[in-house]
Amino acid sequence: MNVIVSNKNQLLLENLGIDVIKEMNGEFDVDEIIATFQNFFFQRMILDITAIKNYTDIVNLQKLSISLDMEKVILLLDGTEATSNPTFLSNLVSMGIYNFTKNVEGIQYLYNTPNTYRDVAQFHRLDATFANAQMAQNQQFIAPAPAIDTPQPEFYGTRIIGVKNITKQSGASSLVYMMKNELSKNYSVVGIEVDKTDFNYFKDKSLISTITSEVGSVINKNRDKNVIIIDINNSMVAEGFCQEVLYLIEPSILKLQKLMVLNATALHGLKDKKIVLNQSLLSQTDVANFEYEARVKVFYNLAPLNEREKRLPELNKMLVKLGFTKQQSEI
Repeated sequence: MNVIVSNKNQLLLENLGIDVIKEMNGEFDVDEIIATFQNFFFQRMILDITAIKNYTDIVNLQKLSISLDMEKVILLLDGTEATSNPTFLSNLVSMGIYNFTKNVEGIQYLYNTPNTYRDVAQFHRLDATFANAQMAQNQQFIAPAPAIDTPQPEFYGTRIIGVKNITKQSGASSLVYMMKNELSKNYSVVGIEVDKTDFNYFKDKSLISTITSEVGSVINKNRDKNVIIIDINNSMVAEGFCQEVLYLIEPSILKLQKLMVLNATALHGLKDKKIVLNQSLLSQTDVANFEYEARVKVFYNLAPLNEREKRLPELNKMLVKLGFTKQQSEI
């Protein structure tokens, strides 16, 4: 059975010809929609974007993407410039919201044939994501305030480093864990992951799992630390808080080919970024060839690491290159 949440497009959605078990009409806080349907079984949700209060604030849609199964949600856009511009559509794709349309015909199509990433890849602008991080750096590392009720972090002497997978499952969570362990020998450090709970498996109280809407508060609570390392995942808000970001690429043929199939220009936005070849077995010659072919510069070529080891000399070398001079005694 299906649910419909409508507002301005109520009449448009009344004659879809689908079985409806629950219907809500009006304008609702995003938290109210989540509370109503998070544990409610439905086959499809037809969601009129105008039914969400402050729907032009992308953070509200990100809350939905975290709390609901967006593969089951068909988002009806209102056709305005605010929800039709390339940046807004790219943000939807970044959050895993693939099923969006502006008309009834699109709803009927998506109801039977949900989109995959490949169907919406043309809307995804990775360069915009990277530009957000650069903008934060240009403004003395203070990101523009997200439209959420959370205090903004005050950085003081705290260094905030983001880690982000570019090729799928390139080891960001494990690398954050190992970086935190190595740096903890000489600094006060906390590790944060955003919009996932992979850190639970490490059973380490100095690792924190949070969501995008609360990441600013978590950073503020830990501003007494020397270093905060953040597993960004797909959170543009978290990325904006970082003073610097390590972009992880696992340079296996399989991972790179999959990346190119999804987005042939995925590496173009990484020029002048800190690219780390993670879990890499490439030689210096191989790295030089990769840089030439991809038109990028590799910050560090990091070999596969054993996260159970207490001493990781190769990781320490990368930390020294990042400027953590105290680590020299550990190599």
